[in-house]
Amino acid sequence: MSQIKTQPRLIVEKINTTNKLSVRSVPRHIILIVFSFLFVFPLLWLVSTSLKTDLQVFIVPPELIPKPFVWKNYLDLWTYFPYFQFLKNTVLVVVLSVAGVLVTAPIAAYAFARLRWPGRDFFFLILLGTMMLPSQVTLIPLYLLFSKMGWINTFMPLWVPNWFGGGAFFIFLIRQFLMSIPKDLEESAFIDGAGYTRIYTNIMLPLIHPVLTTVAIFQFMGSWNDFIGPLIYLNDQSKFTLSLGLRIFQQQSSQSQGEIGMMMAATAITVVPVIIFFFLAQRKFIEGVVLTGLKA
Repeated sequence: MSQIKTQPRLIVEKINTTNKLSVRSVPRHIILIVFSFLFVFPLLWLVSTSLKTDLQVFIVPPELIPKPFVWKNYLDLWTYFPYFQFLKNTVLVVVLSVAGVLVTAPIAAYAFARLRWPGRDFFFLILLGTMMLPSQVTLIPLYLLFSKMGWINTFMPLWVPNWFGGGAFFIFLIRQFLMSIPKDLEESAFIDGAGYTRIYTNIMLPLIHPVLTTVAIFQFMGSWNDFIGPLIYLNDQSKFTLSLGLRIFQQQSSQSQGEIGMMMAATAITVVPVIIFFFLAQRKFIEGVVLTGLKA
């Protein structure tokens, strides 16, 4: 009987505690909303400007919501400059780059994490040391190398290097994830007669898909937004990627003193695939960042 009487009181105390926590969390949520708006505002302004005429862009006071919406910028964009050609070039480079990293970086990471071979730790230290080198240091030697190989004004300098390990950072990231997998799985597989190749393909690869998703997002964003690489290695305008093509569009717009709305429309369309790709892989991306310790 006494137990029945105490239950309503416990429920009331739980409700009061929940209400107190909710009240305390209000200021925190307000601060988070304000800062979120500050971060999102440039993107909102980009979309808003893409739906305005040039006169609406410079109106005072500025209007976030266009009146009226000018959808014409998005329609004229495809004929004003070769946007589709730039998009096709970018997709080609991004797909080949991401594929190269996802195929070769896990193999190199597996060798550093699980295999025993002479000088493994020494070469891993050298690999980590290459992460300290600024990319500007290797810019001229790489250009001379690719020039000797006849790769200038081709897409090959933009994606072929990714098929040779994918970079020290990605190898390090995947190695850290592999180190967290219990060795009992490998030992059980060895007892069952599996070799290194079967263990890698049937056990390790399915287990490391969170970190592979993280690597894919990083590489996708890096290749999609890369400006320096195409600027240095590509000369023919028909081979330009989107980042370089937008720069050409910006120069044309500044010379003609117009088409700002269309340029913002082109930029908005360029940003959309990155946002979609991130949200599709968001859960795996966060899981991979947490498990590899990248968050810390």
